[in-house]
Amino acid sequence: MVSGGCVGAEEEVDPEAVAPAAAAEEAVVPAAAREVVVGYALTSKKAKSFLQPKLRGLARKKGILFVAIDQKRPLSDQGPFDIVLHKLTGKGWQQLLEEYREAHPEVTVLDPPGAIANLLDRQSMLQEVSELDLTDYHGKVRVPKQLFVNTDPSSIPAAVRRAGLSLPLVAKPLVAKSHELSLAYDPTSLTKLEPPLVLQEFVNHGGVMFKVYIVGDAIRVVRRFSLPNVDEGDLSNNAGVFRFPRVSCAAASADDADLDPGVAELPPRPLLEILARELRRRLGLRLFNIDMIRQHGTRDRFYVIDMNYFPGMQSDILEHAQPVLCFGKANLCLYILDIIDRRISCLILFLL
Repeated sequence: MVSGGCVGAEEEVDPEAVAPAAAAEEAVVPAAAREVVVGYALTSKKAKSFLQPKLRGLARKKGILFVAIDQKRPLSDQGPFDIVLHKLTGKGWQQLLEEYREAHPEVTVLDPPGAIANLLDRQSMLQEVSELDLTDYHGKVRVPKQLFVNTDPSSIPAAVRRAGLSLPLVAKPLVAKSHELSLAYDPTSLTKLEPPLVLQEFVNHGGVMFKVYIVGDAIRVVRRFSLPNVDEGDLSNNAGVFRFPRVSCAAASADDADLDPGVAELPPRPLLEILARELRRRLGLRLFNIDMIRQHGTRDRFYVIDMNYFPGMQSDILEHAQPVLCFGKANLCLYILDIIDRRISCLILFLL
């Protein structure tokens, strides 16, 4: 049996090891130290799944207060906030938040709206990954060949031929708000797709995906079941478009599955560290995840196939939430949430 892994980029912190030290630090921290106020602007669905009552209660014990932001009022009239946590789209909200950032540079905004926009458009989402050269870091990271399509469906087969893409192809909505994808096996099926979309070459990967959660300097990796390999027989015997509402939800965890070690082995730690560090720098984000696969039959050839900002978490994941407070010399590292259960691990880290 294999399990997920956790690595830290510059300096790994073990929450269990930190907790006693943090408790000792608390004894010498001035009693008058004020609480940390986290203003949040989330959809009702996101707020319900993320801000569980137990999380709120545990956070309050550590001096962390979550406060809902009223989107109908100016941000400067609310707070004061130490952190603004959000996952909203729309030009009105983006303008409101950018103006607030300019007026209050002392507030940490997770994350800047302009930076988040980079992960909402699948046409350009993987551009930064494609420009990286990580060949000397215990593995190679690439992106699959892909094609942006915004034309009449009948012309898609010809566009695919011109671009040199090979079937089968994964079709994804252009706007990364939907997790739905389709798998097209033959040229005729391509004409049944609904642009605008991105077509991505399918890479055999043993049916296992690595979800790499990047939060500040911390990295946590979990395995999820994915689409199975496709061979020549599948291409000959299948036709049409196969739709998948959501491939890698939490219920599809592969961490406790009895897998081929060649498929289950996590990507090398040095590779993940440099990848996370470079993407944080290039994207300007601190709270996102990468969907990563290993090309089947290889050990060191990886592909990044998708990225998401502020990845979702199922409600039962918060069952064992426990916040840990850690004081550093230069920065206050506030681990608002350390979620660990047998199906998924995710670390939410805020840097002040």
